[in-house]
Amino acid sequence: MEFKLLLIATLLGVFCCMGAQKEGNECINANAKYCGECIQAGAKCGWCRHPDFLKQGEAVSSRCDELQSLLLRGCNITDIENPRGGQQILLDKPVTNRVKGADKLKLENITQIQPQKLSLTLRAGEPQSFNLTFKRAEDYPIDLYYLMDLSYSMKDDLENVKNLGTSLMLEMTKITSDFRIGFGSFVEKTVMPYISTTPAKLINPCAGGLNCTSPFSYKNVLKLTSDGKKFNTLVGKQQISGNLDSPEGGFDAIMQVAVCGDQIGWRSDVTRLLVFSTDAGFHFAGDGKLGGIVLPNDGKCHLENNMYTMSHYYDYPSIAHLVQKLSDNNIQTIFAVTGEFQPVYKELKNLIPKSAVGTLSANSSNVINLIIDAYNSLSSEVILENSKLPEGLSIAYTSRCKNGVVSEGENGRKCSNISIGDEVTFTIDVTATGCPKQGKPETIKIKPLGFNEEVEITLNFICECGCSEDGITDRKLCHFGNGTYECGACKCNPGRVGRQCECSSNEVATEDMDRTCRKDNSTDTCSNNGDCVCGTCECKKRENADERYSGPYCECDNFNCDRSSNLLCGGHGRCDCRVCTCDPMWKGSACDCSLDNSTCLASNKQICNGRGTCECGTCKCTDPKFQGLTCETCPTCPGVCIEHKDCVQCRTFNTGDKAERCEEECSDFTLVKVKDRDKLPQPNDAAYPVMHCKERDANDCWFYYTYAINNNTKEVHVVDKLDCPSGPDIIPIVLGVVVGIVLIGLALLLIWKLLMVIHDRREFAKFEKEKMNAKWDTQENPIYKSPINKFQNPNYGRKAAVL
Repeated sequence: MEFKLLLIATLLGVFCCMGAQKEGNECINANAKYCGECIQAGAKCGWCRHPDFLKQGEAVSSRCDELQSLLLRGCNITDIENPRGGQQILLDKPVTNRVKGADKLKLENITQIQPQKLSLTLRAGEPQSFNLTFKRAEDYPIDLYYLMDLSYSMKDDLENVKNLGTSLMLEMTKITSDFRIGFGSFVEKTVMPYISTTPAKLINPCAGGLNCTSPFSYKNVLKLTSDGKKFNTLVGKQQISGNLDSPEGGFDAIMQVAVCGDQIGWRSDVTRLLVFSTDAGFHFAGDGKLGGIVLPNDGKCHLENNMYTMSHYYDYPSIAHLVQKLSDNNIQTIFAVTGEFQPVYKELKNLIPKSAVGTLSANSSNVINLIIDAYNSLSSEVILENSKLPEGLSIAYTSRCKNGVVSEGENGRKCSNISIGDEVTFTIDVTATGCPKQGKPETIKIKPLGFNEEVEITLNFICECGCSEDGITDRKLCHFGNGTYECGACKCNPGRVGRQCECSSNEVATEDMDRTCRKDNSTDTCSNNGDCVCGTCECKKRENADERYSGPYCECDNFNCDRSSNLLCGGHGRCDCRVCTCDPMWKGSACDCSLDNSTCLASNKQICNGRGTCECGTCKCTDPKFQGLTCETCPTCPGVCIEHKDCVQCRTFNTGDKAERCEEECSDFTLVKVKDRDKLPQPNDAAYPVMHCKERDANDCWFYYTYAINNNTKEVHVVDKLDCPSGPDIIPIVLGVVVGIVLIGLALLLIWKLLMVIHDRREFAKFEKEKMNAKWDTQENPIYKSPINKFQNPNYGRKAAVL
């Protein structure tokens, strides 16, 4: 029993080792010289610290290998260094449950994200996974800052915005009991060519006698307040200004609103909304060159007496710069723009996370509904973002949203259609590919866009093995103290090499050292497969990390053994020094001969059905009529056609008795469709027996196929068209009958006419003959009367009387 268990364990170990080699052995490829390098090569790598683990001629890097491989090579599990990562949650306040009625939670007690703080211990290549929960809280406070374009084209809009404060306050109380509103305005940079710098235009830029205020870049009119009437009063005093070009300087204003938190009055734990209202486009980074402004925007606050004072000094901010500042300050933007410029701002929305675009009516009369709809859209979507990652660190997100929707990749960062009280979960995988900053702890933060709440993650990196802490400096072990003995091997000081750090990396190999690297006094150093370093062969590395040289003289390798089916040692053994060491139950130079006869057992429990011999796990049939894996199939025996008729019919034409269960019962053969019967395999053409079949279906149609076994595979070739008896063609028949009747009638008429002509000719001839034979004269005919009448004039011959 113990022997069987040991055998099973050995087989499992070999199979696992083979699977790992197929994926590529990153541990060997790392060529690690000490334990710390090894464990950073990958999560599968381990280091054997036993002092006597290496064989003669093996490099120190051979201590680093995949765990199964180390076990197979004889390293005890207790001698393998394989540290694993972990995690610890440091702050885990539960998310706030929905509270109804008067039992509202205080602002400081609202929690929408869980956990809040944790620590991860990372090993290279081994991801650490944790869940982050987000729950949208009820009655969350809101700060809304209304930033309006006050160029001349917005004159009608200003009249409607003057009463916005109290109306919007009334609507927002339906969403939150803690709402504040502020107001700011912008026009353009106060330099040419954006505005006219003539003295009169600097005082009143509007034409036609209209009273307008002087041009300005950005003005903070009202700090965020809960007093809606104050909003109406101050906004009511505002006047329209003017500029020369169509695009406005709104980006300057957005930047100041984002970074001047104290002047604007942003609170910390609230939803921050910025409503940007305009009927024009925008200038962005680079456009300032038109006015001679080349200094990039510094992203700092420059408000003095609530006026932006550096518009003539700094260029417009770039879109990326705005995205960063809006994200850093948790501001969600609502672009309220006219329909003409909607396409432009929709493209801008795609670049600014947590932003929305609404269509503003010509006079801004719909601005309240626009803000409410945009807020509902923004608040119903949560998007996670992380701070800048240290080098060699990656994060993957998987979201589990409402209704069980699971998303990965970039969509794994967000969930949509979240209502108040809904709870969604994100699975976050953090993976390190190395040890940034020599393994010093790092801190990253993950938060939902538009919210101040965040998860703080402290990252600790596993860069050394535990046994490295027990390293000693020993003059005997590491050649006069040229290295530190740790984890079973010498970790050499810089500039030293060799197992015991006995050589300098700058030394040139001498003849005496080379002599010890030649096997049997041959002329080949290290069998031409390695380099002689300090009298010891260090074998070369191969491009394929799974292939390696070994042995004291690099005379062995694990890739030049016999192959079977293009697999080294047939996939059933390992290559040791160019000779296959077969797994149990296998033999042969390529381990391609199985000793297991179970594959040769027929259904009657006989070896090869009693009609063959089992050789290397495969039946060799002695009766030529029988084929198949167990010599049970006779393709030319009677009954084969009937046996496969229904399956061929259902797989080819989807008809027959097995049409509904075709996939379950008819998948044991390979079907090949051909166009006509000439394409079917012929007995004299195939290298294996072929049975020709002709069967009839329920519609009296014939179908033709052949059945054969080729290399233990059942093959059926079938003509993909049915041979059905054709029915009578009515039209030709009717036409034929009609034409036949007509032709027969004509023929009868012609015959009758011909007979009459013949009869008449015969009668006429008879008449002529009788006439010729007549003996009497016409004058003697008593009944003959001459047609000539003779008359004599009585006075003929007389003389005329004399009068």
